[in-house]
Amino acid sequence: MLSANFKLVLAAVSLAASVRGWTGGHRDVHPHESHEREVRELRARNIVYNGQIASEYDYVIAGGGTAGLVLAARLSEDANATVLVLEAGDTGDAVKSSIDVPGNAYYSSLLGTSYDWGYTTVPQPSANNRALSWSRGKVLGGSSAVNGLYAVRPSELEVNAWSNLISGTGSTPWTWASLFNAMKKSEDFHPPSDEIQQEGSIQYSMDAHGTSGPVQVSYPGYIVPVVGNWTTTLEAIGIPRSPDANSGEGWGAFVATSTINPANWTRSYARSAYIDPLPPRSNLDILANATVTRLIFNGTNSEGNMTANGVEYAATRDGDRKTVSVRREVIVAGGAIGSPQILQLSGVGPKDVLDAAGVEVQHELPGVGQHLQDHLSSSVIWKTSADTAASLHQSNITNLPGGTSSPFLSFINSATAYANVTDLVGPDFASTFQSEIAANLSSAASNLVPSTDATVIEGYKAIYNVNVNSLLTSAVGQIELLLSLTGTAVGGSQSIAIQAALQHPFSQGRVYINSSDPFDKPVIDPQYLSHYADTVMLREGLKLARKLGNAAPLSTAMMSELMPGDSVSSDADWDAYVASSSGTEYHPSCSCAMLPLSQGGVVNADLKVYGLGNVRVVDASVFPIEFAAHLQMPVYGLAEQAASIIRAEWNGGEVPSASATGTATVSASSTASTTTSTTKKSAGGRLSTSHVTISVIIVAAMAALL
Repeated sequence: MLSANFKLVLAAVSLAASVRGWTGGHRDVHPHESHEREVRELRARNIVYNGQIASEYDYVIAGGGTAGLVLAARLSEDANATVLVLEAGDTGDAVKSSIDVPGNAYYSSLLGTSYDWGYTTVPQPSANNRALSWSRGKVLGGSSAVNGLYAVRPSELEVNAWSNLISGTGSTPWTWASLFNAMKKSEDFHPPSDEIQQEGSIQYSMDAHGTSGPVQVSYPGYIVPVVGNWTTTLEAIGIPRSPDANSGEGWGAFVATSTINPANWTRSYARSAYIDPLPPRSNLDILANATVTRLIFNGTNSEGNMTANGVEYAATRDGDRKTVSVRREVIVAGGAIGSPQILQLSGVGPKDVLDAAGVEVQHELPGVGQHLQDHLSSSVIWKTSADTAASLHQSNITNLPGGTSSPFLSFINSATAYANVTDLVGPDFASTFQSEIAANLSSAASNLVPSTDATVIEGYKAIYNVNVNSLLTSAVGQIELLLSLTGTAVGGSQSIAIQAALQHPFSQGRVYINSSDPFDKPVIDPQYLSHYADTVMLREGLKLARKLGNAAPLSTAMMSELMPGDSVSSDADWDAYVASSSGTEYHPSCSCAMLPLSQGGVVNADLKVYGLGNVRVVDASVFPIEFAAHLQMPVYGLAEQAASIIRAEWNGGEVPSASATGTATVSASSTASTTTSTTKKSAGGRLSTSHVTISVIIVAAMAALL
């Protein structure tokens, strides 16, 4: 057990960072604060602060988020290739202290500031006609800089289901074996201390983890004691613990790994992992506050595909539009919202959408923006007399050892579980439920697809069939359960919530532009709960959350139920609660789906956009199905593997090593910026990313924005 004194260690650390007025350039840069050492450090990060970039590059990456920065680091390892990243958000320099502290994801979030895209869905008819917030990180590192830090991988069954969707045989680069290796390549795993392992009842397997990648993956340096009851209680209600959820069987109960650097208890994210450790690279430029406005095409290649020769960008709506030339490829990495928006603004997408927005059609591609899926969640909340992370944080103890590097401030919500359909509806009804959903396919395809295009409808059917015939009948989780100890809106710091989140929705929506102005936000319509099965599974997930909270030994920390309360007991009551309380878990994906063109696909197995000779999409939008996972780790793996595919294509099938090109790789030992750890590895090659999650009712219950 941790000492009583340490359990009370908590500080009122004010990490609010004000961003000064900005009329152009980078508002993160304050010239009067610069001096020679800082200038050297900024140059070493390959970030361009004066706006001066070259006129052309081999690769232009549209988006400096989780995937974009992985690509920047890996592609620029080849000294014979030049790389430019265009990021719409700021560098994050002015709020570095806030980003670095893991606990700030809950107590001093950047969501709702200029570092948040601040998207909102259209009103959702099946969710009480509410328009729901969709926050996304708008800063170098993207959502990995603002999320809840969960490092949870998808299962082998899900990844191979994706592979089968694109190939029919599984013989694509996207099998479990290949993605597993790519995710391990991105990771530098650190086991918990003996004390933390015992306190949290943590299990793990070293064989499932990478130990020389750039993203620091570990466990918090402090655990609230109630976490230790999590897996034991789930076992008591019939959900077994997972020996290591990262090995391809990501179901059951466990305490998740997080993207935390235990050398100094800081957030490890795409920028701190992949970019900051780099030496100066003359072939890499990263330009923030540069919104990609469109891709420019100049004809077709020998195969009849359109080729892009330029990328247009601007700092502001009224700012000058500038163009940078492209020699090899454009890689779109704007995320599930930004990537379809960029393609559509460039004239690539559904003709009816482009015509209505006043954008000239360059290449009609009906699937762009379609097949949108997300994790929808709600919660059950109890009053508690036990210590929570929120109550300790609120106690305002001022002598916090280590300041913002304190192990206490590394505590984040990480106790999770994935419940399958049998856990939700019982073994007697599970097969009946599956049969009912399967029989509903024709009706759903006719009434729920937000497109009249035949290929998009076929894609909906393909995804539907995978969900109902493969994933629903397996051990794969259909509901994620999350233990929240960081405070709730209704119960404050003396409350505990258990969140239930739908993992494989049968409802699909879309993202589309309704204006030719790239600074207008796109329309986001996930069509939440449009399929009845989603309501059923989320309802049963909340019932399971209530059962879990009322079971020993976890129940010893629970007092009265605050939300939804005893008045909600019938299925009709729960369904009404789901409609009124649910919100995003901030895991949107699938809007540029890797599917055959005949199924409304946008990219092929090489991530190339159909009909475009030198444009790829690399981010969560290419997954054709939602995973029972948080998305940052599969996105890291996706980007690692994409970089290898791209480099192999342009280097005759060979990927030159950094030593062969004379360019340094990302150094593993350089990610710990201030504190040295005796357990640190010295192996080379390193990178990072993260996520965010906020329940509509439980503002502090952030699970993972990626």
